[in-house]
Amino acid sequence: MTDQAPPPPPPTSSGDDEQEENEVLRAARERQQQKEAADAAEAADKEASKGENVKRGWKTAAAAGLGIGSAAVIAALLYANRGKIK
Repeated sequence: MTDQAPPPPPPTSSGDDEQEENEVLRAARERQQQKEAADAAEAADKEASKGENVKRGWKTAAAAGLGIGSAAVIAALLYANRGKIK
């Protein structure tokens, strides 16, 4: 017989039905984190421009672009790998 590693132990649950994070849940969580980061950057820009007549900062646009770009990349990867998953 060949040497085989023992199977990994079963996952322990903490009482509630904890779901395993798949790519869809991970993408949703990452999108939420990006949205929160963009909101924080926008709030920081508003705080920095208080009392000054300055238009919206470049950081807000960069954060929004980063969030949209990241979401597009994740969607493209999920679409490209949809046949390989399973």
